Amino acid sequence: MNFDSIFNKVMGYVKGAQVDFKGLITKLSTETIGWIGILLCHAATIPTLLGLMFGLTDNPPPIDMVLIVWGALGMFFMKAIIQRDILNLITIGLGFIMQATLMALIFFK
Repeated sequence: MNFDSIFNKVMGYVKGAQVDFKGLITKLSTETIGWIGILLCHAATIPTLLGLMFGLTDNPPPIDMVLIVWGALGMFFMKAIIQRDILNLITIGLGFIMQATLMALIFFK
């Protein structure tokens, strides 16, 4: 076997792996990535709120962080209303309800 035949075989495997990787990435849709992003936005303040609720810390989350996260989620919610995207409407709505409930439990203890 000479070098060219080995190189061509290796390059064939690399190109096959590249095609498989591109196929895998295209299956991960932008909707899924956006949905995960919304869940992560909701989760940004949950650890601090739970720590405050269970007495592990006395420091509430910074108000600017809460306002920015809620503002971003509000924009996502308006986008979902305009696009009539039921999954995002439900996800964001439930997230708002859960966060408001946690804050109410903390501040009206």
